[in-house]
Amino acid sequence: MTDTGPLTQTVLDYVRTMTELVPTVRTVEDWAPLTEFVAVDDFERVGTFLEVQDWAQYTEMLTQWGSAIATFETTVRRISEVDGLVYYEVEERHHVGEHTAVVNSMTVFAFDDEGRIRHLDVYLQQQPR
Repeated sequence: MTDTGPLTQTVLDYVRTMTELVPTVRTVEDWAPLTEFVAVDDFERVGTFLEVQDWAQYTEMLTQWGSAIATFETTVRRISEVDGLVYYEVEERHHVGEHTAVVNSMTVFAFDDEGRIRHLDVYLQQQPR
């Protein structure tokens, strides 16, 4: 990706920071480095079951998820910046002990006027358990 737009770079930095934090996260406050990229007061996430979360709810969910896995990796399949949105399609690998859960996800990132993430729409494909 040699021609990365500013919003795409924000997404890549956000994901890199999240990936680095996962092994050490124990409390909601541990996600504080992500706030550099996020419009915390206006943030909304719509998840794979159409659940809607604000920043506090999202970081609570992230804390539960992060404490349940050892590491988290992604391989970018496609990333596109179009009309103020970033479409981020990846293969995710969630490592728990000797088990690795693999899912395909696509997240649409929307931004405020300052280039901070204000909205996420998350789509997921995974094998049945």
